Amino acid sequence: MTTRRNFLRRAGTGTALLSLGSMPPQFLQAAADQAVAGKTGEDRILVVIEMAGGNDGLNTVVPFADDAYRKARPGLALSEADVIRIDDSLGLHSSLRGFADLLNDGSLAIVQGVGYDNPNRSHFESMDIWHTCQRKDETRVDGWLGRFLESSGLPDGSDPGGLHLGADKQPFALMSRSVRVPSIRSLEQFRLNGVDREQFRAAVQELTAARGAEDNDLLGFVQSSTSSAIMASKRIEATGRKHRPSGEYPATGLGEKLKTVAGLIMSGLGTRIFYVQIDGFDTHAQQPNAHAGLLRQLGDAVRSFISDMAVQGQGDRVAVMCFSEFGRRVAENASEGTDHGTAGPMFVVGSKVRAGLIGAHPSLTDLQDGDLKHHTDFRQVYTSVLGQWLGCDPQPVVRQAFNSLPLFA
Repeated sequence: MTTRRNFLRRAGTGTALLSLGSMPPQFLQAAADQAVAGKTGEDRILVVIEMAGGNDGLNTVVPFADDAYRKARPGLALSEADVIRIDDSLGLHSSLRGFADLLNDGSLAIVQGVGYDNPNRSHFESMDIWHTCQRKDETRVDGWLGRFLESSGLPDGSDPGGLHLGADKQPFALMSRSVRVPSIRSLEQFRLNGVDREQFRAAVQELTAARGAEDNDLLGFVQSSTSSAIMASKRIEATGRKHRPSGEYPATGLGEKLKTVAGLIMSGLGTRIFYVQIDGFDTHAQQPNAHAGLLRQLGDAVRSFISDMAVQGQGDRVAVMCFSEFGRRVAENASEGTDHGTAGPMFVVGSKVRAGLIGAHPSLTDLQDGDLKHHTDFRQVYTSVLGQWLGCDPQPVVRQAFNSLPLFA
């Protein structure tokens, strides 16, 4: 006769895995190793969207009235008719209707001129700088969000403090010395493989309820590492079946990711950091159509997510931050594109942000080696998000003190 205990022993020898499709059981390992962030204060959530490749900020927040802009970009410059006006000199790319709606709703902050000193134009090195707040001559072992999760100081055995959603390599920003952040591809791929799910879960819960009734290595493993993962997976799968968005999400990669994030939030998962990526912003050639499509995906997906969270009663808990590793050069190249540059805009979205433009648009005549000069360090944005939104001391996370910005009401 197969008892639950025997069933679990067989599962423990390798016949059962908690997995993401064919991926290793990262979530199970995370539950064993991490000290995760949980519910403190208002239990606010940050969703980070990485715009990988180097977004062209000048054709995102467009200085359409600037003669220097049109001169530097005779083929790529957008006219007043091609933008959604913010004021008499600046407008959003016409594909960013989603962001324009959020701005009109008082839910979008546009932080202009963001960068860092001595900028690096390598995708990998610049992204590492953004992820770790450190240069390559420093020892880089963790990321800023990983350090935040460590600093939360909340009990082991709770839900994961952070989640990376997507098939991409896990971002350095989420790495830490002691907190393990799981990566999942989708709700549908988050499942138990190889055994009957409910029988496995029931066995786990029966053994964890035993409270150390016997000196058993398997029982110790289950009690220390498996219970929270099983309970979380149960909620996540239930969410996949039951959660109904309040409106349609765009049928794009980013739209699907943010729809999944919304479902995880509605499941009651105690996760505070969600990280997603949208790739393709390295527009060296034939930029116009590619860039327009990427911006449409971004704006429409974020608008759908913020609207859904508001209707579901979660709007005041959620903020979204969008960034890219650098902007593009001011002058267009000979291939109808733009090359690696420096400063660019960041976007912070949510019902609690101070909406509008934050900081002046960088000068297009006072350049450094053909690039925009930044006036706002990206770590000022991090400092503001950490202190004003996530409620922690920013300095240990970003490694030094930075002045904050008026990002949140």
